[in-house]
Amino acid sequence: MNNLDINILQRNISSKIVKITTFDEIDSTNEQCKRDILDNRININIANKQTQGRGRRGKSWSSPDSGNIYMSLSKVNLTKQDFPLSLSVGLICQSAIQSFLTEEKIKLKWPNDILINNKKIGGILVEQEFFGSNVLSIIGIGINLNIAKKEDWWGDLSEFSSLIKREELINKIILKVLDFFENGIDNSVSQWEDICMHMNKEINIIQANKVIDKGIFKGINEDGSMNISNKNGKKTYLFGEVSIKGIY
Repeated sequence: MNNLDINILQRNISSKIVKITTFDEIDSTNEQCKRDILDNRININIANKQTQGRGRRGKSWSSPDSGNIYMSLSKVNLTKQDFPLSLSVGLICQSAIQSFLTEEKIKLKWPNDILINNKKIGGILVEQEFFGSNVLSIIGIGINLNIAKKEDWWGDLSEFSSLIKREELINKIILKVLDFFENGIDNSVSQWEDICMHMNKEINIIQANKVIDKGIFKGINEDGSMNISNKNGKKTYLFGEVSIKGIY
């Protein structure tokens, strides 16, 4: 069992504003957010293991009990942001992880993947639930700190285990999310493009498991949609996935 130290998780965070609950095992931290009693606090659920972890579009997210980060934050009637929540949280997670590192660079892949050395180490799943006039926004975050060799097509942060401690990274992410809820993020588009790992590179665009287009990735817009350029001109896509040759 990997015990989660609530004292480190809650450091510099008021329990009047944030409620943190930890679990040894749970079906899904996002699902737990849907079961939580609604109040004005931000609910945060963190687990050692998920039995039904999910990524985008219903894909499963491997969630073994190996000291990784499986967490979800939920807030009722979150103030609407112009820049998409999932991309904003990608910036937050990238910044939090990067603060522990020096030479290695944490990158983002559209729309919500976190990478190091061209391997995916994390992802973000944003959902909304409606309860009468209330809207519950749920942010699921998964980050691989240590994964089994049989899953080595994924990346992890195990080589930095002396620098990155799970509870300290979670605490930093929470503090950055709270600041984001209060103040937003300046220059979101340019910040995101600066750490995008496929700017000005050829990509495939996948929808429903099929390649529907390809072109040079030319950045994003305020609504989070991506721009590509190919022989047919410039196009914008709001939905889909990016695939890059030699990566995934």
